[in-house]
Amino acid sequence: MNLLYFIAQAASSVSDIVSGENPVLTPVGTAQTMNLWEMAVKGGWIMIVLSLLLVVCIYLLFERNYVIRKAAKDDPLFMDKIKDYIRSGELKAAVSYCRGVNTPAARMIEKGISRLGRPVNDIQAAIENVGNFEVTKLEKGMTIMATISGGAPMIGFLGTVTGMVRAFFEMANAGNNIDITLLSGGIYEAMITTVGGLIVGIIAMFAYNYLVTLIDGVVNKMEAKTMTFMDMLNEPAS
Repeated sequence: MNLLYFIAQAASSVSDIVSGENPVLTPVGTAQTMNLWEMAVKGGWIMIVLSLLLVVCIYLLFERNYVIRKAAKDDPLFMDKIKDYIRSGELKAAVSYCRGVNTPAARMIEKGISRLGRPVNDIQAAIENVGNFEVTKLEKGMTIMATISGGAPMIGFLGTVTGMVRAFFEMANAGNNIDITLLSGGIYEAMITTVGGLIVGIIAMFAYNYLVTLIDGVVNKMEAKTMTFMDMLNEPAS
């Protein structure tokens, strides 16, 4: 019964508001709206820094995505052809084929072929060195993206803090003529930088994790081809 009474009272209150018995206070004039550009402008110079970080992040995303996907291209018959070349003694043809494929895995196998005749451990070490170098090339710029992911929200929060300091400073100078709009305006303008920083940081975080996933896929292919090549070298002579 109490629940029904509460619902009835709430419905009565809503009816009174609609009928005008309890008028709702509304701002004088037309309600103001603010688009994204106006919001960014009100954020001040911090928004310029965040915009530059966003541009760098987007550039790295597309540039790394192109490079990594190019490196991930794979010929399923690659290792079969390499085995045929090596077993037939056509080492120069195998090296030329690797250079033609021109992928990180192919360059690792090329290095292994060039070391044939040496101890297996030396061959494996040479392949691993090339692999580490190739992974380093794939990860170029990833540190910058990770820094943007963690730094952009902090920069946005810095803008909020400095904006709040400015808002309270203006209130202190206003003396007894303090207007609530003076405080509210300064606060919402200060919060804009936090919003901007979070947006840039979230974009950078997802972009970074996406690229890391692509790199892991390439590394797995490199490791698989390396294991196949080393197993081939360790096969007993027929």
